[in-house]
Amino acid sequence: MTATVALKFERLAKKGDHSDLRMDIGAHRHACDSYYLVIDQSASRHLGANLARLLEQWMEQVDELRDAGGTAYLPYDFSDQCTAWLRVSSTDGRTAEVQAGWSLVEAWRIKPSNYRATAPEITDFDPIANAQIECSLDDLAACIAGNRDALAASGQ
Repeated sequence: MTATVALKFERLAKKGDHSDLRMDIGAHRHACDSYYLVIDQSASRHLGANLARLLEQWMEQVDELRDAGGTAYLPYDFSDQCTAWLRVSSTDGRTAEVQAGWSLVEAWRIKPSNYRATAPEITDFDPIANAQIECSLDDLAACIAGNRDALAASGQ
């Protein structure tokens, strides 16, 4: 049985490229911009497809933590001066601590459709207070898959 994970990444009804996405982690709410997702020339012209690709990469990284554990960085907000990431840490390859935070790595240096090339550069992660959850990696993967499917269905 899958437990409910207090993590949701969603597209808001508002059209536009600023504050049109929202990340909820625990009780923390964060408005995000889709701008860099829309202008990623390596991706689709459809925001829903680009968001789904972003979360597909998240799933790949979470899957890599199974068994051996480790740390993965999953971006969710791309801004000119900085980026926001989820740091997923697992010591045992089964459970995870998910913490939202900031990095000074600028969004213009990242292709959201292939952010994994930049993720190793996240050495300045600055956690956001009260933006943390704990769950199993299985439940986290299921939550991300549900978010991915909802975002893909959101169309343009």
